[in-house]
Amino acid sequence: MDFSSLEVDLGKLEHLLGVTYQDKALLISAITHRSYLNEHRSASWPHNERLEFLGDAVLELVITDYLFHKYPEKPEGELTAVRAALVNTISLSESSTELGVNDFLLLSKGESKDVGRARQYILANVFEALIGSIYLDQNYEAAAAFIGRHLFAKTDRIVEKRLWQDAKSRFQELAQEQVSITPTYETLSQVGPDHDRIFTIGVFLRKEKVAEGQGRSKQEAEQDAALHAIEAKGW
Repeated sequence: MDFSSLEVDLGKLEHLLGVTYQDKALLISAITHRSYLNEHRSASWPHNERLEFLGDAVLELVITDYLFHKYPEKPEGELTAVRAALVNTISLSESSTELGVNDFLLLSKGESKDVGRARQYILANVFEALIGSIYLDQNYEAAAAFIGRHLFAKTDRIVEKRLWQDAKSRFQELAQEQVSITPTYETLSQVGPDHDRIFTIGVFLRKEKVAEGQGRSKQEAEQDAALHAIEAKGW
């Protein structure tokens, strides 16, 4: 495949990732969003959704194995919650951003202008796609090492601050403890087609809107709002 026309410094990206690819096509696919191919019909490589699917499975196994051995005393339910906090959209998009992957994404002109919640999803998906590409290009051990470098260090903070706990439950406990009020949630907006809808939810303490959150479902948006509310209140 000819990638000479792409304005992407693959060598710099490989340096940031700490991986030298044998098959550069896998790296290109990992950073290619579906929308880019819609605008560049001459592109001869696939977008990253299949790699994301594979990377998600590798990620879950690596994190599960790590947590299983790190916390031999914790029950299955708590381990599941900690794992979810490590691999959620916020965590993975943060890791992508810290790596500098955002500067290498292949997106449509429309998608490239969006820097909000939609970009967060794209960055999280790319992180999983990169895991899938490393797994295919190198081996499981290389993919596990990449995951370890960028996610394992977050574990202690998540456990210490109980960030693994359901955000709505945490905010409700804290609100009742601090101000004796049970939070309520209200849908502020919903945009996009049915298959790609983004909900914006506000969380309130009586009439005070404490924070907003977004997600692809109302439940996810409420969790996001609750997380932002905890941060806003400093609780």
